[in-house]
Amino acid sequence: MSTMASGAKLEASHPPKAANAPAPAKKVHYPFWFGGSASCFAAAVTHPLDLVKVRLQTRGPGAPSTMVGTFVHVFKNDGFFGLYSGLSAAILRQLTYSTTRFGIYEELKNHFTSPDSPPGLFTLIGMASASGFIGGMAGNPADVLNVRMQSDAALPPAQRRNYRNAIHGLVTMTRTEGPASLFRGVWPNSTRAVLMTTSQLASYDTFKRLCLEKLGMSDNMGTHFTASFMAGFVATTVCSPVDVIKTRVMSASPAEGRSQSIVGLLRDITRKEGLAWAFRGWVPSFIRLGPHTIATFIFLEEHKKLYRLLKGL
Repeated sequence: MSTMASGAKLEASHPPKAANAPAPAKKVHYPFWFGGSASCFAAAVTHPLDLVKVRLQTRGPGAPSTMVGTFVHVFKNDGFFGLYSGLSAAILRQLTYSTTRFGIYEELKNHFTSPDSPPGLFTLIGMASASGFIGGMAGNPADVLNVRMQSDAALPPAQRRNYRNAIHGLVTMTRTEGPASLFRGVWPNSTRAVLMTTSQLASYDTFKRLCLEKLGMSDNMGTHFTASFMAGFVATTVCSPVDVIKTRVMSASPAEGRSQSIVGLLRDITRKEGLAWAFRGWVPSFIRLGPHTIATFIFLEEHKKLYRLLKGL
């Protein structure tokens, strides 16, 4: 009798698990390069929009002042392939910058968090800031090339650099301007990378969690699209002022780059253009960054989905 009583107590203290109880979430460690791969696919899709944005931010007197006008101008003067000027530099930038920032961000999330205790917004911001800064440093040489190759055709023929591709551009810059030229604008670029990674990756994870937990949406492409669209809007607004400065610094000639500091550039463009300079090219930036953000995260989620399928997870 006492044995039965003790058995009953034991069952009461350790009730059997329900047959349909959900299994604990399992942490999946994805390859480091997934973010860079997804970003390369996205860059190939959205490159013409990025080119138009750079042309607007660096336009000279008499150049078209609207996105459509710039698009038509490039198409008429340089043909269809002119819209893809600098694509090799854009791909190299994603291979260095995005692989680094996405990879470090995911590694930090994997190491310091678990599925049972998802990180809060401030934790995500801290991880994204560190990842973005390192990514900005790693991707700066390719970013300088990207800006120069996209704006080259808009310059007078005598001032064009005529880089044939990203590798030729790297070699030419190093020979003619020294290795330091590869890190021109590295501080505004790294600052932008911090803001971009924070406003893009951290906000995507936050919006995705809100869609899943608060709005009752499923973890599917509709959720990925919604979260990435909102992340693109946040990222464009936060990064616009630094993006304009970065583009101006990187596209400057060697003499201009040596003669003007960041503070001097800020003072000069504010005096000439007012505070509106901070959001110059915002619309083409969003039209470029919005689709790029959406495409990047959709490609990334599909990378992860395929990985889980192949691993049987």
